[in-house]
Amino acid sequence: MQVLMVAPPGAGKGTQGAVIAEHFDIPRVAIGDLLRRNVAEGTELGRRVQPLLARGELVPDDVVLDLLRQGLTEARANGGGYVLDGIPRTMSQALAAYRVAYALGMTAEVALHLRADDDELLRRLLKRAEIEHRTDDTEPVIRQRLKLYREVTQPVLAFYARRGILLTVDAMRPVEEVSADVLAELEARSAR
Repeated sequence: MQVLMVAPPGAGKGTQGAVIAEHFDIPRVAIGDLLRRNVAEGTELGRRVQPLLARGELVPDDVVLDLLRQGLTEARANGGGYVLDGIPRTMSQALAAYRVAYALGMTAEVALHLRADDDELLRRLLKRAEIEHRTDDTEPVIRQRLKLYREVTQPVLAFYARRGILLTVDAMRPVEEVSADVLAELEARSAR
């Protein structure tokens, strides 16, 4: 199973990605986690992207695509399945990511879109900020990230719909219900 997660911040990409990865015994490639790890470790890449993450801005495509290539190469070595979280954020990233995945023989079978409204996303992210103390979970940064999602990421959904791989699930329900629907849909698709 090869799954892309496409959703606004706070919709549950990390949670559902982990559920999918565990259920299908495949690796979860989370670009945001890799970026935050680089920041925490003080790597050159981390120092370069830290100001962008702190302001809720997008990381340059070359950085994200390098992390994608690395993650997909590792996934291929471990059987070929994956859950990809954190890319694409733009149409140019979607096309570039497709080219990277195609070259590796690892194109996505499903683009999972978790749909949720902005008020709920803001509530969830502010709650997460209280728990995890993430620097990119302040209200102004969250609003900027949601605005960017609506402007530049949401149009990517049409690309996946044209490819026939888009699966939209209502993420405004309890986590367990969302997980059950996601797994049922993915199982049905993998049986085809």
